[in-house]
Amino acid sequence: MKQPVIFKHLNIDYYSATPKYLQLANCIIKAISEGVLKENDVLPSINELSFEFDISRDTAEKGYKHLKKTGVLGSVPGKGYFVKTTELGHKLKIFLLFNKLSPHKKLIYDAFVASLGDMAAIDFYIYNNDFLFFKKLISQQKGDYTHYVIIPHFLEASENVSEVINTLPKDKLILMDKLLPGVTGTYAAVYENFEEDIYNALVQANEQLSKYHTIKIAFPDYTYHPHEILEGFYRYCQQYAFSYKVVNDIAAEPINKGEVFISLMENDLVILIERILASGLKVGKDVGVISYNETPLKKIILDGITTISTDFQMMGEKAAQMILDHSTEHVEIPFYLTLRSSL
Repeated sequence: MKQPVIFKHLNIDYYSATPKYLQLANCIIKAISEGVLKENDVLPSINELSFEFDISRDTAEKGYKHLKKTGVLGSVPGKGYFVKTTELGHKLKIFLLFNKLSPHKKLIYDAFVASLGDMAAIDFYIYNNDFLFFKKLISQQKGDYTHYVIIPHFLEASENVSEVINTLPKDKLILMDKLLPGVTGTYAAVYENFEEDIYNALVQANEQLSKYHTIKIAFPDYTYHPHEILEGFYRYCQQYAFSYKVVNDIAAEPINKGEVFISLMENDLVILIERILASGLKVGKDVGVISYNETPLKKIILDGITTISTDFQMMGEKAAQMILDHSTEHVEIPFYLTLRSSL
């Protein structure tokens, strides 16, 4: 039996973090926009989709139901789904590439997706701070996206990052969270100023920090965080005469009264708090704790953990607005000190 033509236009990318049902729905939208599918065309059955792409019947049905909810597809009991309209409400197709999906990155993602709503189909990928995987994902994309939104953070610095990004059309590019030297052309960006951000946040905390004599920052060798953070940290400690230290292994670092710890990684924060409590020292009195990046849980832990953080919701919303406005601005996102009882 001859396979329906539409199967040539449907694709499930198993590298993608986009749910399979949305990938299926996005492929159908693309086929309609390109004229492959026309009004009243009947789509393959749920069983056929399940067999062809090795996905569950629930996944296939969810993709169809998603498009039925938006009014693109209709259905007839016993006969299946068909194209109800070729008048598509959204024209944006976005390649969204994150280094990881941590709690604060999820805030960016949720704000970005919510701001675009039904106007965009989003293919979402995560490269886990791995440059080679990052390069592979970009080189394999098919070039049919209206926008490329990228967060560029890596465990190991690579001079080739800008070269890879420069292969993308700049009028479709939005860099998020970090600016990169070497990226040429006119493109959009929403970013943090890592050196100035931590310096200014610590200045704002001068009164609380004055209770302590030493500031230690947990900056593991394997972290993807930019080294500009350390430059701002050094500048503050030297200007305000604090003893200071960069700690690569928080589990082995001595904890003494009169010290403040700045934790960049969530795992390090857990280890640090456990060790402080086990030592009998009091958080916020004997030992200070500052956590990098605000998340809802930090409002609750130990009556509140002091954070220094950019506004991740604003970052996601601003990136989405740039797409809608066809903007090529470079916008620095505000960075905040949120004082709580841990300092």
